[in-house]
Amino acid sequence: MNRRSLLALPAVAAAGAYIGPASAQAPTRITIATGVDPSFAAYYVAKEGGFFERNGLDVTVNTGPSGSAMIAFLIGNQIQSAYGAEQAGVSANVRDPNVVAVAEGVALLRWISVLGRGIRTMEELKGKRVGVARGTGSETFWLSVVSKLNLNPADYTIVNVEAPEMVAAMERGNIDAFAVWEPWPTRAQRAIPNTHILVNNEQIQIVRNYVYMNKAWATENRPVTERLMRALIQASDFLDSNRDEAVRQVARFLRQDRSLVAELMNKVGYRMNLTPDSVANVQLAIDQLRGMNRLDRPVTTADVIWADPMRWVAPDRVRI
Repeated sequence: MNRRSLLALPAVAAAGAYIGPASAQAPTRITIATGVDPSFAAYYVAKEGGFFERNGLDVTVNTGPSGSAMIAFLIGNQIQSAYGAEQAGVSANVRDPNVVAVAEGVALLRWISVLGRGIRTMEELKGKRVGVARGTGSETFWLSVVSKLNLNPADYTIVNVEAPEMVAAMERGNIDAFAVWEPWPTRAQRAIPNTHILVNNEQIQIVRNYVYMNKAWATENRPVTERLMRALIQASDFLDSNRDEAVRQVARFLRQDRSLVAELMNKVGYRMNLTPDSVANVQLAIDQLRGMNRLDRPVTTADVIWADPMRWVAPDRVRI
């Protein structure tokens, strides 16, 4: 993991919402983890914009190859919160029922694509090698493409590739196409000639990323859990009400080009709520994992989604 400890900005008044003064006690230290793309902006903005600090939290943000890859660290409470896709959350819950989703953080509206090199249509993709990051939103999306377009899975060779490695793998010729989220499709199109988007998720399925916690820890440390949830809600609201400043904060955290970050952030909808759509996407992940014989025990959406932390601080955001 790549541990990031960044200074928060002093100016938070522009958030548009009152944030109570920090506790006179020393801030509570917690560790959270996710991937490195602007869809996870609520974590970055909560850190960079001082929302964690104003809520009495000293937060270390760890980053890894994907948000989904970090969810497993909630098992055994190695970290206190993670941010990633549905399938990874279900898989972690099967291993440890304490790993639960407490909020839908973002809806990926135009975010995930199947992109091919020297290929222009899904028909031309038959017989080719497709890079998929197993156990993440990449795999969830690919399976949805196969189902939605009535494709034969046997027509494709699936190669397990972590998201950050996909562009290089395609450039080397190890894969002919990949299914993954931004910024990798955009990076591939900029770096590799003759690459084309074959289909994106707007035509297939609106994928969602969720905030996860360890239920046992969150229950035992309810005041800290409430402060964490408030900070994330405030950061999510800031993303909508102060987009230019939020873009600057995200670009600084990720050390990415600001114009690219701004373009990518317009492809998602920041939420911090729980709705019937949140539940439906988790159910889809359960169904997909069951179909691949990856569920070692029965699991339901009620097992995976725990609405209490959101109800504690913002009951109007819980619509399930």
